[in-house]
Amino acid sequence: MPKIPFWVFIIVGLLYFTAVRVDIMDIDASQYAEISREMMHSGDYLHIFDRGKDYLDKPPFLFWVSAASMKVFGVNNFGYRFPSILFALLAVYATYRLTRLLYDERTARVAALILATCQGMFLMTNDVRTDTILMSWVITAVWMIKECDIKRRWYYVLGGTAAIAFGMMTKGPIALMVPIFCFGSDWALKRQWKKIFNPLHLLDAFLITLFLIPMSIGLYQQFDMHPEKIIDGETHVSGIKFFFWTQSFGRITGENHWNNGAGFDFLISNMFWSFLPWIFLFLPALVINVYELIKQKFRLQPEQEWISTGGFLLAYVALGSSHYQLPHYIFVVFPLAAIMVAKLLRDMLELKKYNGLLKVMKPFQVFISSLLFAAVLLILVFTFPVGALGILLWVIALAIWLFLMFNKTIQPKIFWSGTVAIIVANIFMTNYFYYNLLHYQVGTQVGKFIFDNHVPGNKVVYYRIHDPLNALPFYAQHVISMDSSAENMSRGKYILTDSSGLMALKERGNDYDMVKQGTFFKVSELTPEFLNAKTRNKALNNYYFVLLK
Repeated sequence: MPKIPFWVFIIVGLLYFTAVRVDIMDIDASQYAEISREMMHSGDYLHIFDRGKDYLDKPPFLFWVSAASMKVFGVNNFGYRFPSILFALLAVYATYRLTRLLYDERTARVAALILATCQGMFLMTNDVRTDTILMSWVITAVWMIKECDIKRRWYYVLGGTAAIAFGMMTKGPIALMVPIFCFGSDWALKRQWKKIFNPLHLLDAFLITLFLIPMSIGLYQQFDMHPEKIIDGETHVSGIKFFFWTQSFGRITGENHWNNGAGFDFLISNMFWSFLPWIFLFLPALVINVYELIKQKFRLQPEQEWISTGGFLLAYVALGSSHYQLPHYIFVVFPLAAIMVAKLLRDMLELKKYNGLLKVMKPFQVFISSLLFAAVLLILVFTFPVGALGILLWVIALAIWLFLMFNKTIQPKIFWSGTVAIIVANIFMTNYFYYNLLHYQVGTQVGKFIFDNHVPGNKVVYYRIHDPLNALPFYAQHVISMDSSAENMSRGKYILTDSSGLMALKERGNDYDMVKQGTFFKVSELTPEFLNAKTRNKALNNYYFVLLK
């Protein structure tokens, strides 16, 4: 097994923090940033509002910590991202601690670095949503529960239940279900029935309920006490029921109307990019673990663990059964996948098992790593062309990687080839690709202009512009009106619109001064036409920020 020095984790952590240079992306991340800003501005941490309207979707924990961070660091990219980056680092640490309990020190460091360097982690620190914090609380809960199982200390009980509750306050009951899947499968396969039916679990349930009280009070006050409120076109909407049932289990039963037709294979298919470069080691690790369990007639030995594999499989079944799925839903169990890959590497490299698989996967991982360098080169040449200095930096990075690949003292290649390649790729992705991409987001451009030029936010209206615009109120630091009725588009109002909207204003006889204009693209929906610098102009739309006379 590779001996991983601590400074490697420092490099990865610093890379996470470079994401604060990048503007916040529409749709979800900028919406959550604006909700956090409104919460910070109002000081009301129990009730959630999005652009001044009641919000019932995600639980409040992300908004709480982001609002608190903005209170200290200001309303900016750093203020919003800082808590989530810290939680990403906590997830890496918790994965290390759990794996050390299950296996050994070297395997633990490998598992931690696998999680830290999968593509999904870099994406989560760029496009910050609830999943980073959820993943961190879940793996922290699993680690704490395992510590309690071994050492019987009260503070691990408190830590584990608090982590589950905070995870539920981040993204719902999945934070409770994953630890249940992990330990329920592990104890059942070891026939440890006393652990499953331990009456002390009633204390766990009580503590979790206790921690959930503040959020539950807020939901009850905002929604259950006001059945007259119209939420998604319906009245008599219970915030308590929505959170504990409809939003999660309702997606399986059909009570939740969200349905994007995603099949059971949707999440594993998306892992082919989100768990790069480790996905091709994860798949055989999963197959081997299941095959060996079948060989053992579904009975584990005391020294074996099924926490990682059982937790992943059962969580996948639950998430994959939902009628509505997005690629990042599977991120919650990435720490478990990382542990499975680390175990496979330990078996191959230390225990000398699966030699045939090792011979195949070693060159294959090097090949996948080389493709990462090729992808970065394509971005530097065709998507956002750079000058000689940018190409020189890429050549230097490639030379370092090649040196490591041909240096016989640096082993094993199956691990370090992917680790170095994915770190280098994301240095360019974060600090160049995402940085340039977000310049095309109209909400960011106009929002910053409104704030910098002291345009009164209460006089701004957007009209007929086909873009989420969630970033607009955040960067303007003011709630922007969505009401584009004739009464709200009077003299002295600033109108943000596109070409069709500008034509409509002219047809209505509105006279205006052009304040700002430019081009934009919906950056969450990339197309080949946009990614090619030579054809990008065809993919761009025009926006206009005008002042009605």
